[in-house]
Amino acid sequence: MLDELIVRERSALEVLLVFLKLGVTSFGGPIAHIGYFREELVVRRRWVDEATYTDLVALCQFLPGPASSQVGFSLGLIRAGYWGGLAAWTGFTLPSAVLLTAFAYGAEELGGPIGQGVIHGLKLVAVAIVAQAVWGMARSFCPDRQRASIACIAALLILLSNSPVTQIGTILLGGIAGAWLCRAAVPASLGTFGTAVSRRVGTAALTIFCLLLIALPALARGSQGVALFDAFYRSGALVFGGGHVVLPLLSKAFVTPGWVSEDAFLAGYGAAQAVPGPLFTFAAYLGAVVTPGPQGIAGAALGLAGIFLPGILVLLGALPFWDAFRQRAGAQAIMRGVNAAVVGLLGAALYNPLWTSSVKSAGDLAVALLGFVLLTAWRTPPWVIVILGALGGVWLS
Repeated sequence: MLDELIVRERSALEVLLVFLKLGVTSFGGPIAHIGYFREELVVRRRWVDEATYTDLVALCQFLPGPASSQVGFSLGLIRAGYWGGLAAWTGFTLPSAVLLTAFAYGAEELGGPIGQGVIHGLKLVAVAIVAQAVWGMARSFCPDRQRASIACIAALLILLSNSPVTQIGTILLGGIAGAWLCRAAVPASLGTFGTAVSRRVGTAALTIFCLLLIALPALARGSQGVALFDAFYRSGALVFGGGHVVLPLLSKAFVTPGWVSEDAFLAGYGAAQAVPGPLFTFAAYLGAVVTPGPQGIAGAALGLAGIFLPGILVLLGALPFWDAFRQRAGAQAIMRGVNAAVVGLLGAALYNPLWTSSVKSAGDLAVALLGFVLLTAWRTPPWVIVILGALGGVWLS
């Protein structure tokens, strides 16, 4: 028993060290992260075989939450149990969270002309990054007129309303439209996936996920800390389609009530493109700068816990039931509609708040357009775009 525990602890430490390495080297967003994971853990280390890895990716793309972080957690779970899952999440998340928290402390010093130019350049970088995400997701998730129409209607609904409820309703309507319009698509051919997570654990995780989603708004009325946790949790629970989609949800949750200024929000989002690891660590920056508090390091920790927790809970809840559900044509049709609606939601966010608050001149358009072309046509690493965007912002100031 003791020997088994020691082996498990060593395995969890191994997972932590491997994912720390990935956490400081994995630039380029969730799709790139999935490639890094495959090279390191399937090809090089052989922790899982190709079929198992493909099934994990399929599951995490299906669920709300940060797909690459969920894949990493699953790989750690397979390698070293629940401690391994926690070690994988910690290793992959910590580097970018520390960097963005440090940026939050330094951002207050960016008050001069050069600092303001850097902030403006980072906002233009955010325009280019999100435009690339919209372009790539539209090609993948809206290949036919049915899904393109769902995306267009979703964008109009978001643009014509400022209510956070509209975003939730848009995602639900996308799923309903998908069930009606997207059943004719050829069902994906899926293999099988085995997991050590029991149905009892899965049911408990889903129950906690739902209870928090329902109870946190009521509990938030008496506590600012709970209100902030609820804002992060709700944003993390409603994100389909990748990290960039969290932008409009967090904007509504933090900019609209005045907890974070729009300039600070977009500057942090631009800075998040320069760091490796999951984009969801943007929550650490928001937690550090939010007013009223808690803020600083405590706020950063609160933001990270709140935004990542729902994705982990729903992943644990889905693992034992995934095989049977994902084989159904109806389930696949619903998710096609949801993904198309997400493209529309992100397209609306590209216009407002990104474009309307950042692109004010021909020079601004030139910097944003240059970043977009470098990202999409030249496959330039995002950190290079961040540097060029910051320099462009200083030049324009």
